[in-house]
Amino acid sequence: MTVLNRPSRGTRPSLPVRTRAAVAAGNAAARASRAAGLGRGGIIGGRVSLALQPAALAHLCRDREVVLVTGTNGKSTTTCLLAAALRPFGGVACNASGANMPDGLVAALAASPTARYAALEVDENHLPAVLAETTPAAVVLLNLSRDQLDRTGEVRRTENVLRAAFAAGPSTMVIANCDDPLAASAAMAAANPVWLSAGNSWRGDSASCPRCGSAVREAFGGWRCFCGFARPEPAWVLDDGELVHRKGLRVRLAPALPGRANAGNLAFAAVAAASLGVPLDAAAAAAGAVDQVDGRYRVVGYRERRVRLLLAKNPAGWAETLRILAPGASPAVLAVNAREADGTDPSWLWDVAFGALRGRRIVASGDRAMDLSVRLSYAEVAHRVVPDPLAAVAALPPGPVELVGNYTAFRDAAARLAHAR
Repeated sequence: MTVLNRPSRGTRPSLPVRTRAAVAAGNAAARASRAAGLGRGGIIGGRVSLALQPAALAHLCRDREVVLVTGTNGKSTTTCLLAAALRPFGGVACNASGANMPDGLVAALAASPTARYAALEVDENHLPAVLAETTPAAVVLLNLSRDQLDRTGEVRRTENVLRAAFAAGPSTMVIANCDDPLAASAAMAAANPVWLSAGNSWRGDSASCPRCGSAVREAFGGWRCFCGFARPEPAWVLDDGELVHRKGLRVRLAPALPGRANAGNLAFAAVAAASLGVPLDAAAAAAGAVDQVDGRYRVVGYRERRVRLLLAKNPAGWAETLRILAPGASPAVLAVNAREADGTDPSWLWDVAFGALRGRRIVASGDRAMDLSVRLSYAEVAHRVVPDPLAAVAALPPGPVELVGNYTAFRDAAARLAHAR
């Protein structure tokens, strides 16, 4: 892996006059949005700046060490961990709120105009446009699976688009998960791929080869297709809690966040930080101390209940989240909406193995509580239906409660719980 030199930086060079004016207007719009209670300003500020200066993203990324983080699941968490790993070594611009389209990136960069580093989550379908405007030090590609089919289309199309974008970048370093056949297929087109074996328990979208359409089969040392498409040899391996480089460098990972997927997210963050010259052990320690991400994994008190907030947005995400529910029979509220930000088609519920919840006290909630109830009934999971997530929590006995929601269900429940305390 190429390690970039870390140039000494004072103040960043001045932006062009038009860009400075556009950023000032965008920051003013963001402040007005927050003051009016309309949101955090992470989108409107960037939207105003881009309307006034379409080149704002390119200008704001100049003379920074930028890492773009993309993939279907884990983007926000990995970006937050990466920002924590970099922060002891310099200022970091980061779209921690998850505003991951170009307007959100511009708003995050404008909010930290002198930051040396930028750790930016990017929606996978917007990554090609962002790459066309920027020259990142590295791109992190975590995984690729189905998500919001009504908005983004089939995941094979996303893989093709990313593959073309990486091929067009003559020097792009892509740190990619070699255990995910779709992510590996896209990253193989990059000039400088760095392979990390972080595991991939979800194979629901990569049973067939993205190159020829034949079956991808498990083989010694990974997966392969008879056409020759096969798992690349990793430079880094996450092995029993240790991140190990093929040349012998190793560091123990101790993530504060729960679950196997978050251990993988921490591994990606540490490797990305190391690519910028940050000592690997320091990066792993700083990122490993993060214990919540924009409210996820936080425990909130509510009417004698201790509610842990968890986000799951698609079949692969739900599969990982169901694995990290507290052991035993602690009750859980499952909240599902189908608004524009979630994807309006809830048919993905049928690809989630809800049978793992049998024996728990379960409440189906959210705008699509009845759709969820039908799915739980077919999975033979006893449950009740309470459409309001907070009323669902209150309907359970005092003590620990897991609240798992997709995007808007999680967001709204977290905001209401913050004010209800």
